[in-house]
Amino acid sequence: MSLKEKLDNKSAVIGVVGLGYVGLPLAVEFARKGFKTIGIDLDKRKVDAINADKNYIQDIKAEEFADARAHGFTAYDHYDHSGLCDVIYICVPTPFTANKEPDISFITSASESIAKHLRTEQLIILKSTTFPNTTEGYVQPILEQTGMKVGRDFYLAFSPERIDPGNTKWNTSNTPIVVGGVTPTCTELAALANRQIISHVHRVSSPKVAEMEKLLENIFRSVNIALVNELAVLCDRMGGINIWEVVEAASTKPFGFMPFYPGPGIGGHCILIDPYYLAWQAREYDFQTNFIMLAAETNENMPFYVRDVIMKEIARMPVTVESANYLFLGVAFKKNVDDIRHSPAIKVIELLQKEGATHIRYCDPHVPHFKEHGTANAVIEMSATPFSKETLNAADVVVITTDHSAFDYEMIVRESKRIIDTRNATKAVQHHRDKIVLLGDGK
Repeated sequence: MSLKEKLDNKSAVIGVVGLGYVGLPLAVEFARKGFKTIGIDLDKRKVDAINADKNYIQDIKAEEFADARAHGFTAYDHYDHSGLCDVIYICVPTPFTANKEPDISFITSASESIAKHLRTEQLIILKSTTFPNTTEGYVQPILEQTGMKVGRDFYLAFSPERIDPGNTKWNTSNTPIVVGGVTPTCTELAALANRQIISHVHRVSSPKVAEMEKLLENIFRSVNIALVNELAVLCDRMGGINIWEVVEAASTKPFGFMPFYPGPGIGGHCILIDPYYLAWQAREYDFQTNFIMLAAETNENMPFYVRDVIMKEIARMPVTVESANYLFLGVAFKKNVDDIRHSPAIKVIELLQKEGATHIRYCDPHVPHFKEHGTANAVIEMSATPFSKETLNAADVVVITTDHSAFDYEMIVRESKRIIDTRNATKAVQHHRDKIVLLGDGK
């Protein structure tokens, strides 16, 4: 039976390598559609959790995870069963090195493991965000070392992930996706596989186009966030101009403008990393992505700017940087999620510690504990403190770094001595506005 026939009659076995924020929701969707689904992750803790019916991804509803398990979704911490899969999605991390060069070792390692069990009529779909030519220049040669040829014996495509943690409207099943195969047949089969769980699949001419498209999505956001971040700093310096009011006013234009907002920096996996992936590859062609890199640098400077704002406020109080009590509200990189990857809040904490601050606490209903590696091998490990009137009272300065919906902002303003609001989270609070230092407020 051909792969197309197996997909059409739902007898195809689906494999998902990497069971994180991208892979697990994908596996759950396929299982719920009736496909036998196998998850693969070398992190035994994740595998054990899944097989013990424990869901660790916040965006997956409990009933959806239970439904997937009821349909037979199972996970393994090895690749021994990958040969049973008709379609294999690669959803592994793509970080950068300390020197901000791409690290695709997880992709190549996964490809090598898949190659050991590769058979005819298998379809491999890479979803990990990466630079153009990864699919054809790295994954394809590894798989073809088996003697099999893409388009003849097996099929290969790139289809970038479009996961937005915490987004309750757009998810794996209803977000349109892009697919580009190495050959037209690869594209056709990859589109067919994705249509089993996703209604809108847009085909492009090659994996390189799909890889570049994904970078464009994220760099578009990086550049526009950098623009408002730079304007926020300028408004602070000029005085008398509130960047949040400026953006709100510009947003009344019904065409030609899309609102972006300032903040303490950018986090998550893609927006921070992707400019460096593209810049690294561009150098191979003697091309400098100056505009893109300037935006990335602007965003990466925001935690330093927030640190300076905090220290400026401390200088006005009868305490020192070393003796002051700091309380950070939110350490996740965005609201209502538990994802702390490249969190700007943790970066600000690290910067304050380097200045001698020792009395730092945080509240985050989504992150009870974290352990992160900072710069120069520094390790930052903290546990959340309860969110309460007493906790707020004890702090000399409260820094809102993540605007979680669970926080009571009326109480925060009422019970705190000084609030530094980097997200405009207190915009609806009318009382005690004199306590609030708003990022980009210009006061």
